[in-house]
Amino acid sequence: MIDLDIQKSHVIHQWKADSPLIACRISPRGDQCVSAAQDSTLQRWNIPGGEKVVLKGHESWAHALTYNTTGDLLISGGCEGRLIWWSIADVEPKAIRTIDAHQGWIRGVERSPDGQTLVSVGNDRTIRLWKTDSGEKLAEWSAHDRHIYSAAFHPDGVHLLTGDLMGKIHVWKLADRTLVRTLDGSTLYGPNPGQAAEFGGVRSLAISPNGTEVFAAGTHKGSNPFGAVHEPLLLRFQWTDGALTKSHVCDGIPGGLLFRACSLNDATVVSVSGGSTGGILLFFNATQEKEVHRAMLPNIARDMDLHAATGLVASAHHDSHLRISGLFA
Repeated sequence: MIDLDIQKSHVIHQWKADSPLIACRISPRGDQCVSAAQDSTLQRWNIPGGEKVVLKGHESWAHALTYNTTGDLLISGGCEGRLIWWSIADVEPKAIRTIDAHQGWIRGVERSPDGQTLVSVGNDRTIRLWKTDSGEKLAEWSAHDRHIYSAAFHPDGVHLLTGDLMGKIHVWKLADRTLVRTLDGSTLYGPNPGQAAEFGGVRSLAISPNGTEVFAAGTHKGSNPFGAVHEPLLLRFQWTDGALTKSHVCDGIPGGLLFRACSLNDATVVSVSGGSTGGILLFFNATQEKEVHRAMLPNIARDMDLHAATGLVASAHHDSHLRISGLFA
């Protein structure tokens, strides 16, 4: 483990793809990163050299990415509704399994704490569970009234959380798929009748490593969603009773949306904002309402991932660059 210093966040690598990037994930070992682009391809980048391999298989954008625990498999979810398993550690990665998993966009794919189970969610409002190694479908159930944007397994291995467009965060007991409680993230939902737009939603869910807090990321104050006028917002909840403890706001970011949030051991949350204000890494702690640090990125960001053991943060950018930042001197 490296001693992290969020105040020292800075870009240490940047590599260019052939199309604007929309998603990224760092491998469990921290030796590679995968990004997804608007030309429907994926890119595998070696860290730190930046050598690139392009993966073709999706017929649409792939917003959802996750590795298995050993880093030899990558599972991607596309807007055409397909899940693809990739032999991502091979010299020449290839698709080894393709499943028509959802009707319409897949918004999120995550693995369980023990790595044996995957969850996928999307616009068809259905939660599906899969065996990570074989792709066998374990369960499915209709869960929300509107599009499901995000999902996260609780570290206890017993519960699953899912968040939707309306800001509802459902907590499920995995054993029998019963609804335990619903957290109120409705401030993340921003309808705009004048533009006939429904905007916002729980764009990302994160849980503290000790399981005591839940974080929901997105946006609020969407006075002009089509004009990218909306501000970042991170909600912090207690796990025990679902109480909202903080609404983390950000001054001076009139055009921003938190696309992803990741939690560190000390309850600091790392998130990325993207929009008309640009790309910004934002850091929040348990004691302050506003962010404790922000690090400007060179271009609009649309996703990020954290590898705490190495202090690396990957960010996917509209200018087709994958950038790797270091949280150390």
